Amino acid sequence: MIFQNTNIEQILSRLKNKELSENRILDEVHAILDTTVSPQEKITEELKSKKAIESNNFVFDLLETSRIYHIDQIKKICIDYRLRFLDSKYFKGQIPQKAYDIIKEMEAQHDTDIKGFKIMAPSKLFKLEDKDDPLLFAPIGNGYFYLIHKWGNDLSPFRKLLVWPFKGIVNLTLLTLVISYFATLLVPNGLFSKNDSATEFWIIYFFMFKCIASVVIFYGFALGKNFNPAIWNSKYFNA
Repeated sequence: MIFQNTNIEQILSRLKNKELSENRILDEVHAILDTTVSPQEKITEELKSKKAIESNNFVFDLLETSRIYHIDQIKKICIDYRLRFLDSKYFKGQIPQKAYDIIKEMEAQHDTDIKGFKIMAPSKLFKLEDKDDPLLFAPIGNGYFYLIHKWGNDLSPFRKLLVWPFKGIVNLTLLTLVISYFATLLVPNGLFSKNDSATEFWIIYFFMFKCIASVVIFYGFALGKNFNPAIWNSKYFNA
């Protein structure tokens, strides 16, 4: 007989063995995928890396010139607004998924693994998570950095004014003098003498200045504060 009868049991058995074989292959594939580092994990590891990287192999024509900044420009902004510019490994906030997506897209466009990430943010964001606006940079080389992503809320419009006294000793002294002057004006006339005079005013003013300056100095030493030019790229809390 040319055609053999169909043995359902054999076909069923072959099907079972085939499915077991396919399941085995799928299990092996899953195992391989589980041991392979995903792009997201790779970027996360690089963001926490301690290696110092000076440049990345970017394709210059693909970069947006409006997002390229020199270290001197970054330093000035950090000093003006009392921000820090540190390696991403020190950042304790949450980096959004949007930043990861942009990094992955850039790595594909430039055919390179981006390394040496840096973040510009208020000092507190390098210790505690907060809502202010961090900026993520990657080094291009020769002191230039590329702004990859900015997230969070904008800084207060008064921040530059509020941190102005911390730009240097001259600024802080001027502020102390101004506060002392207004504090002296609050002293009632004739409190220390029956006759008001310019001499009495300046004596009280000098006394006020010494008191306020003492408080400022004590506050600075007690909390380990320093001026903006000294902390903008310092990784130490009490720099």
